Amino acid sequence: MRKRLAQVARVGAGLAGLGAAVFAFGVSELTKFQLKTYELPILPPGTLPRNPLIDASQPPAFTLLHLSDLHMIPGQKTKVEWVSALDALNPDLVVNTGDNLSDERAVPDVLNALGPLLDRPGVFVFGTNDYWAPRMVNPLQYLLDQKREPSYVDLPWKGMRAAFIEHGWHDATHARLEFKAGGLKLAVTGTDDAHHDFDDYDSVAGAPNPAADLAIGVTHAPYRRVLDRFEADGYDLTLAGHTHGGQICLPGGHALVTNADIDRGRASGLHRYGTMWLEVSNGLGTSKFAPVRLFCRPSASLIRITERPE
Repeated sequence: MRKRLAQVARVGAGLAGLGAAVFAFGVSELTKFQLKTYELPILPPGTLPRNPLIDASQPPAFTLLHLSDLHMIPGQKTKVEWVSALDALNPDLVVNTGDNLSDERAVPDVLNALGPLLDRPGVFVFGTNDYWAPRMVNPLQYLLDQKREPSYVDLPWKGMRAAFIEHGWHDATHARLEFKAGGLKLAVTGTDDAHHDFDDYDSVAGAPNPAADLAIGVTHAPYRRVLDRFEADGYDLTLAGHTHGGQICLPGGHALVTNADIDRGRASGLHRYGTMWLEVSNGLGTSKFAPVRLFCRPSASLIRITERPE
């Protein structure tokens, strides 16, 4: 009996040690930020302006920087510096798909991180983690892909929204926007967070302006009811976040869950969605109550939108 108990104790200690090692690895991944780059040749030939001072062998491109899910906590200096340095990419448009906050005191850190990017053309929508503070949840709920009840503790999102707008970014939440950036005429339409049924696509339904060079849909959570509407209305590209790329993945970045109703194969990255393209960001943070990532490093996305071959 004593021998059996000793064996059980050794197995238990081994599992505990393995669990601690996996958790430590997951925590270490939180600051290993990556920039994912994509080439998307969808514009008609002759759409992009030509600069005679640039090497003609380099095809022109409209560069879109997609940021999502910062889940900022005060004191995350590495994240602030890494995001701020993305301005060196000289994006033509910055798209922020929400969940910027994970603490009521984090708005100054978000503004410091975005820093010079706020002076570039930009659009944004929010997620419910901008509106309400995170709370402790049972991790099994996440792994079982179950929706969790929000805390309903208000975050200072109104001040953050005002700062974004003051710098010139456009709030795309249930709005149909048209403006020029990078020499292109853009049509951008967004919805509020579908994860908690805040979306109202009917309020923005309809085909984008046919005079636009590029039509972009923006939403926080990639739910099919929203994506299907963007695709049916004829948008070229839709951007979303929310999934964290699965956050807890198998080796190779294979997501176990999506925290939405999109298929796991499109939990992150650039993919076809019917006649439309869909890019889902891994995101740059996590809830402060779930500070771990496995085989799913935090990332931002740079999409080089180019012309189709002649």
